[in-house]
Amino acid sequence: MEKSSVIPQKMRYINHTASILKIQDTAVPKIDAQQVLIKVHAFGVNRADILQKKGKYPAPEGDSKILGLEVSGVVVQVADPALEHLLGRHVFCLTSGGGYAEYVVAEHELLMPVPDDMPLSYAAGLAEVYLTAYDAIVRTGNLGTGDTLLCHGGASGVGSAAIRIAKSIGATVVTTQSSDEKAQYALSLGADHTINYLENDFAEEMKKLGLKANVILDPVAGDYLSANLRVAAMDCHCIVLAMLGGRYAELDFAKLLSKRFNLHGSTLRNRSKTYKKELVQAFLSQFGQHLMEPSMAIPIYRELCWDEIEQAHEVLENNRNLGKVIVRIV
Repeated sequence: MEKSSVIPQKMRYINHTASILKIQDTAVPKIDAQQVLIKVHAFGVNRADILQKKGKYPAPEGDSKILGLEVSGVVVQVADPALEHLLGRHVFCLTSGGGYAEYVVAEHELLMPVPDDMPLSYAAGLAEVYLTAYDAIVRTGNLGTGDTLLCHGGASGVGSAAIRIAKSIGATVVTTQSSDEKAQYALSLGADHTINYLENDFAEEMKKLGLKANVILDPVAGDYLSANLRVAAMDCHCIVLAMLGGRYAELDFAKLLSKRFNLHGSTLRNRSKTYKKELVQAFLSQFGQHLMEPSMAIPIYRELCWDEIEQAHEVLENNRNLGKVIVRIV
């Protein structure tokens, strides 16, 4: 079933062979019974894309090999007549790869509606960061009112979403980042305290503040894990999203046991469809009505055209972004 009778046979997409990004042609993907085809307006750029481009984060079996895990756009084709009501809808969503293209396949249960007053380009950067942060600090970390969140990388996209979610819950937020500019950015989103990790030991600074972390969001790992353990409250949940600081670490297991420290490794990309469906439903139920409120806004650091994709990747590779980098299909 199609909104338009003209679904082309070919589409443009961004090829990443040998880590070089080029716009090329390929076949428009086919949809299965519970899927929809989205004409992409824009996509968000994420660190996972950088890693996949470099061959360090291959797509799971069965997923599109094309880069891109989140998009916004218009539903133009459905396979099941029961889904015809989705035709023409403006949506944003997670994808199983394939977002760096003019058309992408998505599971209909992962679609989230774009509010009437929300620009499609802005919506392109919401799914990955908000669902990742929500899954980590709320569903896994069980962050609650009065708790303290320690968020490493508070100026990143996921860090931005974590600050917004945590403050809406009523938690105290401490962030770490590498510059005063990024600290001011985190404060502007609602962070209560910021620590420059290049100038200070974040564990010592937390001690000076008289704070212990109930939940820690950590994309660094490596040596940070020992310091995380030092600042952890009893029954703290530490959720590791990446290993920018290295894949190995030494831990004081006596301290880990005495604090009943909960260490979680979390990735969203290889979760089951059922898990992602439940995650989307839970997020929309709690925050869907608030995405247009200023208190939930995620700033766009750069919005580029897709022939500037190398510039978009360079921003993330050099850790320059304050918020999201968005790329429009033109």
